Amino acid sequence: MIAARDLKFARDAEAEQQLEPPTEGRPRIVSRTQWQQTLDRFQAKEKKATRERDALAAERRRLPMVKIETDYTFDGPSGKVRFIDLFEGRRQLAVYHFMFAESVGGWPDAGCPGCSCFVDNVGHPAHFQARDLSLALVSRGPLENLEAYKQRMGWSLPWYSSAETSFNEDFGVTTPQGETHGLSMFLREGDDIYQTYFTGRRGVEVLLSNFTLLDMAPLGRQENWENLPPGWPQSEPYVWWRRHDEYGPPEVVQL
Repeated sequence: MIAARDLKFARDAEAEQQLEPPTEGRPRIVSRTQWQQTLDRFQAKEKKATRERDALAAERRRLPMVKIETDYTFDGPSGKVRFIDLFEGRRQLAVYHFMFAESVGGWPDAGCPGCSCFVDNVGHPAHFQARDLSLALVSRGPLENLEAYKQRMGWSLPWYSSAETSFNEDFGVTTPQGETHGLSMFLREGDDIYQTYFTGRRGVEVLLSNFTLLDMAPLGRQENWENLPPGWPQSEPYVWWRRHDEYGPPEVVQL
């Protein structure tokens, strides 16, 4: 067994030495055998990362929770609704704190491009509703503005205005420094509501499949914070983000 292991290590090392030197602007070219060997070693790291994410999810499910003492009332398409109504009869609720306010780019006609990208990436709600989870968007903007933008974007997720409440301030997404986005998770026990989790910034990124897909692509996201090989196209982060109806013709990238 040891001899077989040593032979494998030797062959792997030899394969690495035979790889074409890195070329500016594109991946190096190797044989199919070398490519498969390199991919197999890399996928072992991916599987390890998957198990680590599973362990984090298990720990997240064991976090303590805090009771929500305020009976918030939101503006919805059918009128005033209580916080418990956002659960739509289910036991769990995810609230995405969508940035739509005076200090956010696009006001008063459009919401945050990054938040808009999040909603674009949410799949059909039946898939999470089947596991007793509802999802709602909440923003400070007036309901009339939210509904108009929702129609423009072609979304169907429920969206509520917290304009006349302290909801945003209480959950830390509206501060004297401005607006921020985030995802809050809640659990309902009868009429009692508890917050179990919150994440913001790149913590929400795991739900954006466009970034997951770009991370698997050879050129990545093409942003200058990434660890990219020499010659890869790069731009500042965020500057290329658009609402889905604002992108122009695609640019052809020359390698």
